[in-house]
Amino acid sequence: MLSSPKSVNSVLAPGNLRKVHHIALNVKDMQASRYFYGSILGLHELVGDEVPATLLELVAAGKVANFVTPDGTILDLFGTPDLTPPDPNPERSFTRAYHLAFDIDPQLFEQAVAVIRENQIPIAHGPVTRPTGRGVYFYDPDGFMIEIRCDPETT
Repeated sequence: MLSSPKSVNSVLAPGNLRKVHHIALNVKDMQASRYFYGSILGLHELVGDEVPATLLELVAAGKVANFVTPDGTILDLFGTPDLTPPDPNPERSFTRAYHLAFDIDPQLFEQAVAVIRENQIPIAHGPVTRPTGRGVYFYDPDGFMIEIRCDPETT
């Protein structure tokens, strides 16, 4: 494991990394996950010419689905039918990743909570109000925590 060395030979300079290119998640049930991210959360699924050439075969075989977030980050779902979490209780953290957060306009926050409830998606935490805004936490079909959050409303 990397520790804080006393001297560093080379490092990436601030600004060398430009953006998050993509986030890849393994999913047990591709259809359930495609519905969750595409229909419930409203992310655009890449189809046809939008699919990266390197993933065309996997997408055609139904092993991968690609979505784009509003800020342009690609979310890749990799079908892993034999996937089982270390613990069936999603309240127990089983990875170092804690959650994936999506930002929403404060005026649409309550609508987002209503959509989660109408689709009978169990809410893990919230809705909560903090000085930094409001948030609601829930799980995707594989037990990965998702947050929808907004900044405080300005008056």
